[in-house]
Amino acid sequence: MSDAAERTEHILVVDDDPRIRQMLVRYFEGESYRVTAVADGKAMREALRERAIDAILLDLVLGGGEDGLELAREVRSRSDVPIIMLTGRDDVVDRIVGLEIGADDYIAKPFHLREVLARLRTILRRRRPRPLAEPEARPGDVIQFDGWRLDVGRRELHDAAGEAIALTTGEFDILMVLARQPGHVFSRETLMDLTRSRSLEAFDRTIDAQIARLRKKIERDPANPKLVKSVRGIGYVFTGQADD
Repeated sequence: MSDAAERTEHILVVDDDPRIRQMLVRYFEGESYRVTAVADGKAMREALRERAIDAILLDLVLGGGEDGLELAREVRSRSDVPIIMLTGRDDVVDRIVGLEIGADDYIAKPFHLREVLARLRTILRRRRPRPLAEPEARPGDVIQFDGWRLDVGRRELHDAAGEAIALTTGEFDILMVLARQPGHVFSRETLMDLTRSRSLEAFDRTIDAQIARLRKKIERDPANPKLVKSVRGIGYVFTGQADD
């Protein structure tokens, strides 16, 4: 790539196979990425505390009985750093569960390094800011609807009792985009562009999974949403009522 000399992305590889770690480190360093490789969840947590990580390549099954899905869930509960799951299993259920808990992509072993690189580049490209398209957060910008208070400037959501509701960056951005234009139908692709969501082969699943998690936090009945509704074949629309 022409910007290889300027690339600063830092990749974290989590895999208990030393051969795979060495292979990925050599390949991605050859593509001008910074790479940290670790063998288990403990070392992964240390790396995330000590370094600014731009993407994680995470093995599904690690030594010592550690579960990559649980580690992915743990990471996603605290951060929106992109996660690509690497696994020797090609189980559709595992893939769906991985995507639902917040993984951005899923690649089965054995894999082609160029394919991993292509998917990583796509994810990182989607994550870069788009100043002309993204909504700006302004101090004092507050959206109130159906008893909820969305403080855009502080990036906080409070329920009718004033209790703060924890949202990931992706969930907050999606709610902010939708709530700012009630009644406007957004396609999944547009939501990805406006919220800097990551891309994967079936990118609509990423938005669908984030919407599902958001509904569990703000809807009285997530199975029959009243605030964020689906528009079949298109995307989503916000139907909450603005408070006086």
